Amino acid sequence: MKYKGYLVEEKGDTFSGTIQEVEMPPIADGNVIIKVNYSSLNYKDALASSGAKGVVSSYPFIPGIDVAGEILESASNNFSEGDLVIATGYKLGMSVFGGFGELVQIPSNWVVPLPDNMSLLQSMSYGTAGLTAGACVKKILDSSKIIDMPVVVSGATGGVGSVAVNLLNKLGYEVHAITGKPTEEKLLNMGASKIIDRTEFLGTPAKPLDRAIFSAGVDTVGGETLSKMLSMIDAHGSVSCCGNVGGAKFTSSVFPFILRGINLIGIDSAESEIEFKKSIWNLFANEWSLDLSAFTKVISLRDVNDEISKILSTDNQKILFDNNSRRRLQELLELLNNGEKIPIY
Repeated sequence: MKYKGYLVEEKGDTFSGTIQEVEMPPIADGNVIIKVNYSSLNYKDALASSGAKGVVSSYPFIPGIDVAGEILESASNNFSEGDLVIATGYKLGMSVFGGFGELVQIPSNWVVPLPDNMSLLQSMSYGTAGLTAGACVKKILDSSKIIDMPVVVSGATGGVGSVAVNLLNKLGYEVHAITGKPTEEKLLNMGASKIIDRTEFLGTPAKPLDRAIFSAGVDTVGGETLSKMLSMIDAHGSVSCCGNVGGAKFTSSVFPFILRGINLIGIDSAESEIEFKKSIWNLFANEWSLDLSAFTKVISLRDVNDEISKILSTDNQKILFDNNSRRRLQELLELLNNGEKIPIY
């Protein structure tokens, strides 16, 4: 069985992606073949397409860390031909050909049924970033009670941060958004009640314990931002952490934890249990439903090259490689050399 996909190839020191015809291997026991309707474009996909070391296991390769579509063939008792499904994370788009193709073949235990109240397009308007944001909020709500104080979100214009801002606003919380971009109107439209300039937020070093002004936080950045956020969370609040663009290491004291009882919650949406992923998708299909149409752009495979170029030329890349200098690059290299995965959404 042949299908078309955005195949990234390594030629000398360069990497380039073109739409090519690819052979689908025979279906393996326990696997499903999905006819892809939509896949979201993440920063990790852009890095995979550019040949960034440590993201993809080998080339040639088809990126795409998530997919929404229809079961074309099943060698599993869990799904039947014609079922509408979603798959995110695990090895998809990293060591298994991903969603930037007409078909994918993956283990059935990576797959969840599309909820009744959600379309395939809606599911990928959330995508991996939305799933991660949902996991951040769910873990906070499960671990602490959010009182009348605001919830703070860092990296608020990114994929995870923007969905977190939208969701927390929908749930009735006052949201303060930290950003380094001049996008105040966009964030206010998302539901933020206050915009915090990242430079000002980091203008003074984090204290072991600062004045508590937030009831909880979603941190998509890491580094100094996480350090300062922890010191400003009220008693028995929680911070969910899911990113490292600001640094893989952070400095804190024990005081937020032993004097205020704060919870620091790590989020790994890619490797989360499938039942947990299913619960987040069902929430987004029902009481957590968001209208993300104004923030969603639909493109075809032939447009992928242009969109990847835009992603790699944005300020996101400058934050990762410019603003954090050699120390940040060394941290990333150490992680890669140790075989660690670097979560970038």
